[in-house]
Amino acid sequence: MTQTTNMILMIRPMNFRMNEQTLINNFYQKGLKTLLPSTINAKAQKEFDALVDELRYVGVEVIVISDTNEFDTPDAIFANNWISFHADGTIAMYALFAENRRLERREDILLAIEKEGFLIEDIVDYTSAEEDGVFLEGTGSMVLDRKNKKAYCALSSRSDEELFIEFCEDFEYSPIIFTAKHTVNGKREAIYHTNVMMCVAESFAIICLSSIDDKKDRKNVQKHLKEDGKKIIEITEEQVTSFAGNMLQVRDKDDECFLVMSQSAFKSLTKLQKAQIKQHCKIISSSLDTIELFGGGSARCIMTEVFLPKK
Repeated sequence: MTQTTNMILMIRPMNFRMNEQTLINNFYQKGLKTLLPSTINAKAQKEFDALVDELRYVGVEVIVISDTNEFDTPDAIFANNWISFHADGTIAMYALFAENRRLERREDILLAIEKEGFLIEDIVDYTSAEEDGVFLEGTGSMVLDRKNKKAYCALSSRSDEELFIEFCEDFEYSPIIFTAKHTVNGKREAIYHTNVMMCVAESFAIICLSSIDDKKDRKNVQKHLKEDGKKIIEITEEQVTSFAGNMLQVRDKDDECFLVMSQSAFKSLTKLQKAQIKQHCKIISSSLDTIELFGGGSARCIMTEVFLPKK
């Protein structure tokens, strides 16, 4: 089992704007209210298309499916929150916090994946947890080390401990549970998604250890990363606000690896951090300013890895 894939699903936005239903606990959404939704969406589409072009240019395969105008789905671009694809042919569908995000789940997306020649053997569905006000938002809530079968989860109102453990039991992952916080208006608030402060790649991990206030939890996370041979590259809370934790490692058809991030994330990194990353793989950075500003998510959030077997 590899940690990375060269097949990515991306949903092209049609109704992108700031989602008022996610503002309550995503403190990274800071968009201006002066721009028209159509202007915001057009800017997001331009950024989306540029990233797709960059990925394809280096040999990463990207399945692009457009969002629809059927529903009001401002966050459809962040598909990795509602679905994940696994090497045994299983897909998981997740419980989402915002009601308007639940409209993002579309059967035709699964059919399109199958049309690309992939085999879907089974669906594990956690969406009924929404009725109980319990949520687990896919590989936003969890950062998976697929190779070592470990799942990292920073608990929050969008990442429920019991549901996370249920996922780990179903997919045979060892759960590593902690709380990650950042300072908002002088108060320590839970970071809404684990993948904002942490990225696990083949041979290294980028993580904001200072966001894990509990020393035991922090040491435990470090222990697991180190015992799996991951070089730890630390980032600061300030760098997290520039989405330096929201990165994803992908590979091309020749198995060369790339770490994908936004330009704001790249600019926030020090020379040393960039050098440390480049010891392991090349860097792809693309401007995602609009998506970050209004959506509160970045490069990793808009890429959904496809690990399914071929038919």
